[in-house]
Amino acid sequence: MKNLIITADDYGAAREVNDAVEHAHRHGILTAASLMVAAPAAADAVARAKAIPSLRVGLHLVLVEGRPVLPPASIPDLVDATGHFRTDMARAGAAMFFRPTVRRQLAAEIAAQFEAFRATGLPLDHVNTHKHFHLHPTISGAIRKIGRAHGMRAIRVPLEPRAVLAAAEPHGRAPPAYVTAPWARLSRHRLRCAGLLVPDAVFGLAWSGAMTAPRVRGLITCLPDGLSEIYLHPATSGGFAGAAPGYRYRDELAALTAPDVLAAASDPNIRLGGFADF
Repeated sequence: MKNLIITADDYGAAREVNDAVEHAHRHGILTAASLMVAAPAAADAVARAKAIPSLRVGLHLVLVEGRPVLPPASIPDLVDATGHFRTDMARAGAAMFFRPTVRRQLAAEIAAQFEAFRATGLPLDHVNTHKHFHLHPTISGAIRKIGRAHGMRAIRVPLEPRAVLAAAEPHGRAPPAYVTAPWARLSRHRLRCAGLLVPDAVFGLAWSGAMTAPRVRGLITCLPDGLSEIYLHPATSGGFAGAAPGYRYRDELAALTAPDVLAAASDPNIRLGGFADF
């Protein structure tokens, strides 16, 4: 049996994202969304999710390139002069690993984001992080510890089987994952040992921002056995504040509602749902 989760990241980033998530769930194959609790349109996202309880919602922890939940003055080593999270992931990650003061600030902010999600009243379907920052061992360890106290039961680890990518797009050439893959394998092992549900395969890393209908259809058609997650970044427009340059937001929304994609997902051997359904 092939179990499949279709997730939209950055839920709450903007009304354009929220519009796309609602449309793709009501009229397409989207089953889950990952909420940025401190994002500008988070309250709107929560209100919509409560109106469509079949949408599974998880926590999209933001620790880079975004706004914190805690006052910037209480986490000075995590933010820049504007009060936003730092964008230099390598240097920020090094500080988290080597400096106990930074690790305490990190834990406090992670806990605050879990608390903010709890305050929404939504069931916690899953957890993941912006830019997959939880592949950092210090962040992963903090999430395991803090998440357990907040009912975390499932988490994403971005491991893409390259054979499936090649089968889904035979004439393409997906970029290698030399940097992320070793950390992802280690992270998946540790998280599963902690009793968490982790998908067997995750798709969206190699083609991030360009998950077009042919690619999504190809992935669904070539889906491996077990539990897979396909994540996208749909929006009705790419003109919102904080939008990633070059991301094909509208094309990703179209992929979630394309008739041939819906037909592929209707295969009786495929079961769609959120993490909580598996």
